[in-house]
Parts: sequence; structure tokens; C-alpha cells
Amino acid sequence: MKLTDFKVLTFDCYGTLIDWETGIWNALQPLLSAGRLDLDREDALAQFARIETEMEEAGPSLRYSTLLAAVHARLAKDLGVHIHADLNERFGGSVPDWPAFPDSAEALAYLKRHYRLVILSNVDRTSFAASNRKLGVTFDAIYTAEDIGSYKPDPRNFAYLLAHLEADLDLKAGDVLHTAQSLFHDHVPAERAGLARAWIDRRFGMTGSGATQIPANRPNVDFHFKSMAELAEAHRKAIGG
Repeated sequence: MKLTDFKVLTFDCYGTLIDWETGIWNALQPLLSAGRLDLDREDALAQFARIETEMEEAGPSLRYSTLLAAVHARLAKDLGVHIHADLNERFGGSVPDWPAFPDSAEALAYLKRHYRLVILSNVDRTSFAASNRKLGVTFDAIYTAEDIGSYKPDPRNFAYLLAHLEADLDLKAGDVLHTAQSLFHDHVPAERAGLARAWIDRRFGMTGSGATQIPANRPNVDFHFKSMAELAEAHRKAIGG
């Protein structure tokens, strides 16, 4: 299997292209200040991951900004911090403030010359539009949880992706390299959907799970890169550039 075997890269966005862990951590600071809590970043992210997963399973049709606000309210309750509801809403609307990884825009600009680029994201369209401006590329298609009515790792998200790639872009499963950081949200269901997979291992060398759950069984991946820059460089080498 070679990087040049594919016609389209389908991307998770948050954790892969957008540094959502830094964004989440920054957005949690008002809560931690209100509770005068000295909470470790990794612990905070792990608690976020647990609550977010529970709420995505319980409310698959919730718009992501609404779900984020509910996650924040639940986290405040679990931490024993009494806050005004405005803080929940502020957290729910924080996605546009989450930064892009420094290498994302340049790598995407390069890859756009060789592949179609498609987003499969767990956020809503309004939140993604703000992130897209940071990424500086026009995606060939954007499919969000708001469109689908469920959150990854629900298999419906990948069924929707494949159906729409064929209907919208005349692409088959064999044309697809799914490119993502989260083993839990993306690589497990993508493997079950029969897709080739590139792991952008943004947490390489770090301990803990960060803002995603750890899957019960670690999936295999076809390509493993520590960054988007590594993926782009591997493609350059594959074409002799």
C-alpha cells in the first residue's frame, strides 16, 4: 500500500488539524479559576473525554456547541464548582477560538494539489466554518455530525461518508485514505468500514489519553505519522519530489 494509491483524504479535524486539546484547556480556565482548582491538564482532558463520550452517546442529535455547553456544566458539577450558566455557553461557543496546529495549513495546501480533501467531523457546521478559515483550504466536501445526526465512533457516520463520497464525488471506498488522530473516534470505525487509515499521532511520546477515550482494542493503521508535515513529506518522497 502506497500513499499514491488514493484519490481522496478524508479528515477528522479536531485533534488532527485543529489543536483541540489546547483549545479545550484554554476554554476551561474560567471554570478552574472560579473553583480555585489546581487541576492537571491531562486530568482535565481525560475528564472532558469521558463526559463528552457519554453525552454524544446519549444525545446524538444535539448540536455540538450545545453539547459542549452541557459537557462543561456536567464537568463543573463533578468538580463541585458552582458557576453561572453563561460560562457553560461560553465554553460551548469556544470552538472558533481553538488554534490550528502550526503545520496544518501548509500541509493541506500541498496535499490539495494531489488529492481531494474531505472533512468528517463531530462538530456543527458553524463551528467548523470558523476553524476552516484557520486551515486556509477549500475542502471538496464537509460532512458534520450536524448533517448526520450522530457522533463518531457511531458507524452511521462512516456509512454516511461513503454514501456521500460516491453520490457527490463519484469516489469509492478503495479511493479513500481516512486521516485522523483519534483511534477511538476514527480509526476503530474506519477499520470496520473497510477504509485504509493514516494515523496522525499528535500525542506521540505523551502519556495518558488526552481528550479522547482509549479504545478497548487498539486498531491497526496503514500509515503512522507524528504530524501533518510528516504526511506531506512522505507524499513528496513517494512521488520522487
